[in-house]
Amino acid sequence: MDNTLRIAVQKKGRLSDDSLKLIKECGIKFNNGTGKLKAASTNFPMEFLFLRDDDIPGYVQDGIADIGIVGGNEAEEKNKDVDTVKNLGFSKCRLSLAIDKNEPYNGVQDFEGKSLATSYPKILGDYLKSQNVNAEINEISGSVEIAPSIGLAYGICDIVSSGSTLMSNGLKEVEVIYKSEAVMLANKNLSQAKRDILEKFIFRIEAVQAAKNNKYILMNVPNSAIDQITKILPGMKSPTVMPLADEGWSSVHTVIREDDFWEIIEELRGAGAEGILVVPIEKMIL
Repeated sequence: MDNTLRIAVQKKGRLSDDSLKLIKECGIKFNNGTGKLKAASTNFPMEFLFLRDDDIPGYVQDGIADIGIVGGNEAEEKNKDVDTVKNLGFSKCRLSLAIDKNEPYNGVQDFEGKSLATSYPKILGDYLKSQNVNAEINEISGSVEIAPSIGLAYGICDIVSSGSTLMSNGLKEVEVIYKSEAVMLANKNLSQAKRDILEKFIFRIEAVQAAKNNKYILMNVPNSAIDQITKILPGMKSPTVMPLADEGWSSVHTVIREDDFWEIIEELRGAGAEGILVVPIEKMIL
C-alpha cells in the first residue's frame, strides 16, 4: 500500500460534503455509494475511509489513515500527535459560549463558579484558564443546547454556524472562544512515496483554491487609456493586451482577486473600459 495514500473523511454531514466536493474538483474520481465505508480512486493513488469525525485524528496518528480532513475544532480537541499540513478554508464555524437569552451578561467572569456543558472540554478548559475563570465543565455528547433548560448547566459551549439552533433553544451567544475551519492532518511518519502523493494532492487543492479566489476579466479599452488601465489592474504579472478590429481599441485580459473585484471594476469603468466580461476560473496554476 506504499503507493496509495489513504485518506479519512467524515462519513456524513456538511464537512463530508465539502471535503468530497473539493476532492472531485481536484479531478480525483471515486465511487462512494450509499453506506460504503471504504472506496478507491480510479485515477489517482488514493483510498478513502469514511469515518466519524472525532475518530479521524486518532486514526491518522495511529497510521490507519495517512491523512484526514476534519474540523479544526476536532483536531484541537483530540490533540493527537499529527501534522496539520493544510488549512482548507471551508466548513467554517465557531465554538461559542451561550446562556439563557433572558440572563444578563457582563463578560466571561460571569461564568466564575458556574457549570458549563460541552462536547469540547479541552478547548473550553484552555479558554477558561486563559481568562482566569474557574467553572465546572460537564462533558456531554449531543444535544448540548438543552442543558440549561433542564438544569444541567448554567451555560453551554458548542459549535455555532448561523446561531439558529441556539435561538430555537432559548439561548444567546455571548463569547466566541475558537474559530474553526476544515484542516488536513497527516501522519508524522509517512513514507517518501506517500509524501510525494500528498504533495501532488496539495498542489491540486491549491490550484482549485486559487481559482475560487480569483476572476478572469476581459474588457475593451481605448488605446489612449491602456496605460491608465494597466496601472489599475493587479495582474498576475502584467495584463494581456490585444488589438481589436476597430482601430484605436484593444482587448485587455487579466486576473483579479475576488475580494478586490467591485472596487477595481468601478475604477476600470471610470478610466474608460467598456464591455467588461467576468469569467470564473476552474483551475489556476501559480
